[in-house]
Amino acid sequence: MIGSRSEATGTGWSTGGVKPATTPHRVPAVLGITVIGAALVWLAIAADQRWLDRHVLPSFFLPRHWYVLLYVVGRWSVVTLGGLVAVAAPRLASRLSRRLLLRMLPLALSALLALGASELVLRQVRLHPGEWLQPEEEPRRQADSRLGWTLVPSRIGRNAVGGRTIEYATDAAAYRVRRIDEPVDPTRPTVVFIGESMMFGEGLAWDESIPAQVGSILHVQSANLAVHGFSSDQAYLRLERELPHFHQPIAVVSLFMPALFGRDLDDDRPHLGPGLVWQPATQHARLLSLAGLLVPYRRSETVEGGIGITRDVLRATAALAQSRGAAPLTLVPQFGGEEPVEEMLRRRILDETGLPYARVEMDSAWRLPWDRHPNARAAHVMATAVAERLRSLDTRLPVR
Repeated sequence: MIGSRSEATGTGWSTGGVKPATTPHRVPAVLGITVIGAALVWLAIAADQRWLDRHVLPSFFLPRHWYVLLYVVGRWSVVTLGGLVAVAAPRLASRLSRRLLLRMLPLALSALLALGASELVLRQVRLHPGEWLQPEEEPRRQADSRLGWTLVPSRIGRNAVGGRTIEYATDAAAYRVRRIDEPVDPTRPTVVFIGESMMFGEGLAWDESIPAQVGSILHVQSANLAVHGFSSDQAYLRLERELPHFHQPIAVVSLFMPALFGRDLDDDRPHLGPGLVWQPATQHARLLSLAGLLVPYRRSETVEGGIGITRDVLRATAALAQSRGAAPLTLVPQFGGEEPVEEMLRRRILDETGLPYARVEMDSAWRLPWDRHPNARAAHVMATAVAERLRSLDTRLPVR
């Protein structure tokens, strides 16, 4: 009999095979769950390839096609999840009860308290900037109040790379040199190199590094001022400090690579802001900083601001070189095909400013084993291109 207590189950009212109508208090739950599912679907569809190119910049350490693959898998997973949630909204709502919600509340509160406690604990730990996370890494670095960090001077470090033991020697000025007892002589005609680990010669012997090879080809002294993890503005700040020490600078060679542009946007280290005004490191929530390492999302405003500052930094680098009678040149390495977002960054930062640069295309396989840095073959190709371009820019260099 309909409406009688069910003796078979003892769990409710028998409906005689007819499903009960949705009770009024479940209507908002069904609507809310449906909206959540639809929102997930809409967000995943809106985050198309153009969105990815605008907000996830090229990475030096992770190939672009890996990012695209992860993005496609993640996007369609969210679409599927959102669709399932929307379709199953009535069933999910029927399982919700006040008792279940009350049970979930302590779990949610515990999760929030755990996040807060984690943030407090991380704030007690001294963390290095994202590009200097391992203090014991060779070549060894030390803190610098203006630059963020520099290499430790007058030191020999060794590192095993690709089955070889590579020696990194720095002189008293913290320039990389062949031997610690063969320091750079600032009174001699010199080609000065600034940049990061690629220009420094990570994983390469001194003779294989770009600065050493350029010096050998041109028969002039080279000074390697590059420092691991440096951004464009850090490299400029070091040049600003060191270039006055050189009596006869012939050229200043910097490095720009679209896959490294994300570094120019970091502010967890001393950096240059609009107008090239020096600014101290910005302190962010530690959990958000860690999340940024996993998901390198950038706002459109941040990218646009970074493009403007990087353009200004490279202009200032060229102007500083020219003020000392040196020819400015920017090396632009390109491994494999150029992605559209990389082409956009190169065009806007270099082509539109009219700065002289040498773009060098190389096989994507010309890298160190289990490493993304260029191998000796790639370094030789880049050094040859730089030497040829410098000959065309500076008449003081010997003609081949």
